[in-house]
Amino acid sequence: MKRFRNALIFFVSLVVFWQILYWVRNAPVLLPSPFTVAQYLWSAIWDGTLATATWITTKRLLIGYGIGCVIGLPLGLMTARSKFLGDTVGLLALGLQTLPSVCWVPLALLWFGQTEGAMLFVVVMGTLWSVLIAVDNGVRSLPPIFVRAAHTMGSTGAHTLLKVVLPASLPFVVSGMKQGWAFAWRSLMAAEIYVTILTGYGLGHLLHFGRELNAMEQVIGVMLVIISIGLLADKILFSPWENFMHRRWGTSRA
Repeated sequence: MKRFRNALIFFVSLVVFWQILYWVRNAPVLLPSPFTVAQYLWSAIWDGTLATATWITTKRLLIGYGIGCVIGLPLGLMTARSKFLGDTVGLLALGLQTLPSVCWVPLALLWFGQTEGAMLFVVVMGTLWSVLIAVDNGVRSLPPIFVRAAHTMGSTGAHTLLKVVLPASLPFVVSGMKQGWAFAWRSLMAAEIYVTILTGYGLGHLLHFGRELNAMEQVIGVMLVIISIGLLADKILFSPWENFMHRRWGTSRA
């Protein structure tokens, strides 16, 4: 209850500061009031626009993120265990991970056109390299005594990889998946802002239309929705794993 109260006071203070700033600037076109943004969100919820856009964006995100993790996790394990892959695929991943997500959009348009495939390609590229590098770093950071002890007790090959290496590197894996989720969000927003397709408009499209129409209440409202989804995903997808690892390793805060 104390943590909830502190968070509530903090965010209410932010809204109050926002309202004061709105009164001081007196420029609704550049900075709408919290009430105006709330009005837009209510109308978008009421007519179904926000629900539809949120569902379309979330579906694209989960599919692309899932593909990126399915490819990145085993590839990260292999690059960490193979010197050849580490010197080739690992180096390639390190270079591509620094590439801004928006740079993939022109390539996706040329390869896939104005289709869902272009969206998924950008999301996968935003996710894959972050997950691969995090897993690779996690496996390489393991104390060698873990693997040697497993070999002494008869563990070899896939058993060592799945029963020793992967569980011991789980904190790095979860951290990489969390970072990959953040990069997937950024990639998808870049794709939806610059790629207009007829199969459905997502939250990025609402941001784009709000900018084109100078509807700042729509831009800020959609940004708040994106932030809320990100916080909700963190609590549902990643916090249980992080809490489990803290309990497992005895690092939980009292």
